[in-house]
Amino acid sequence: MVIDGFISGAGAMIARALAPRSVDFVIASHLSEEPGHKTMVTWLGVSPMLNMNMRLGEGTGAALSFTIIDASLKIVREMATYDEAGVSDTGLR
Repeated sequence: MVIDGFISGAGAMIARALAPRSVDFVIASHLSEEPGHKTMVTWLGVSPMLNMNMRLGEGTGAALSFTIIDASLKIVREMATYDEAGVSDTGLR
């Protein structure tokens, strides 16, 4: 679950209160400028991906974070290892 600000953060807090392990599936897209949001992400124990002083309310932080999440997954799933790419680690140290 990607949380993006105060309202979705409140939902994540409720989810954690009802099912504590749910927080293992929470990604904080950004640190909202809304008062209290920093307290929310701290209580949830998650670190926001972005801190861009946004307080827009229409999921802009989540939209930006999806690109980063997709890129991260692509790297994990598709990036070749040194062996697969035929790269020697000689001289890399």
